[in-house]
Amino acid sequence: MSSTFGTLLRLSTFGESHGGGVGVVVDGCPPRLALDEADIQRDLDRRRPGQSRLVTQRDEADTARIISGVFGGFTTGTPIAIVVDNEDHNSEAYDHLRDVYRPSHADFTYDAKYGFRNWQGGGRSSARETIGRVAAGAIARKLLFEACGIEVLAWVSSVRDIEAKVDSAAVSTDEVEADPTRCPDAAAAIRMTAAIEQARRDGDSLGGVVTCVARNVPAGLGEPVFDKLDADLAGALMSLPAAKGIEIGSGFGGTLLSGLTHNDPFTAGPDGVGTTSNRSGGIQGGISNGQDLTMRVAFKPTATISSEQQTITRDSLPTVLAAHGRHDPCVLPRAVPMVEAMALLVISDHWLRQKATDVLPPLTELP
Repeated sequence: MSSTFGTLLRLSTFGESHGGGVGVVVDGCPPRLALDEADIQRDLDRRRPGQSRLVTQRDEADTARIISGVFGGFTTGTPIAIVVDNEDHNSEAYDHLRDVYRPSHADFTYDAKYGFRNWQGGGRSSARETIGRVAAGAIARKLLFEACGIEVLAWVSSVRDIEAKVDSAAVSTDEVEADPTRCPDAAAAIRMTAAIEQARRDGDSLGGVVTCVARNVPAGLGEPVFDKLDADLAGALMSLPAAKGIEIGSGFGGTLLSGLTHNDPFTAGPDGVGTTSNRSGGIQGGISNGQDLTMRVAFKPTATISSEQQTITRDSLPTVLAAHGRHDPCVLPRAVPMVEAMALLVISDHWLRQKATDVLPPLTELP
């Protein structure tokens, strides 16, 4: 089972939902970056369960401990290991799932692949695995901002058919964090809250979309063929639990336009090269063009619900399942820091890779 991601900035996550703890080892972070546990904790607090009535009520502080790679408040350039203890896991609540496959969950597919699975909380298929990603993303966030001013911000832009109306160029962190839904449109957030609470009462769940923007990204990040920036972003974001779709820039909507209306005209001014529109989402030919990177990630409704569903046992016998335990009726509010983390990790990895190629001045004349 591969649990490692990245090329120059590499992370390996470890742990299970109902084990002793979870965490991450981050390798490749440059030395001399000021870093402490508070830098990590800010993003983990946004991801943790129990933070509002809209999410699972599992009571975890998700307190991060840095156990290597930092000395005197600065990174040393060696692997950074971060551990978060599991404190409120109720494994007995999953006893009824020992021999039953939850519909649309990873139970059957893990069993098909390994001939064995951890039925307590889903093991590695649990969203608790993303603690390591968010912790690593917090390191990437600080590295990118201090090195070149890059900022990454995500928010809930829709829940089911409830759409937020926001200006992606102007959304701020304070606006996103002002409501438990993490939707910066106050009117839409009220409707989303009502829909999520109704789904919980009905023993059901809802899906939606998280929008993400990366600002101040310089031109030149990404590779021209297989490691395109948009391809790596798509792979990273689709690796998140419950992610089922990805759009970059105009996405599928761009198929309704012609080339003349979809193209982003170039402009040149005192601030350098720019474009009058950004339907490319800040990426052309797999390489960043200096405009904001824009992404939309679709998340399915939470697979584990308390309503009765038809399923089968491990012995292929039909049965009815009504799942017990504490589960999110909608993953969207907690998915926001996860989306940010994966975008940050891809961008920081490509930024480091680009720094490795910038050893000679650009040619002033074409050969």
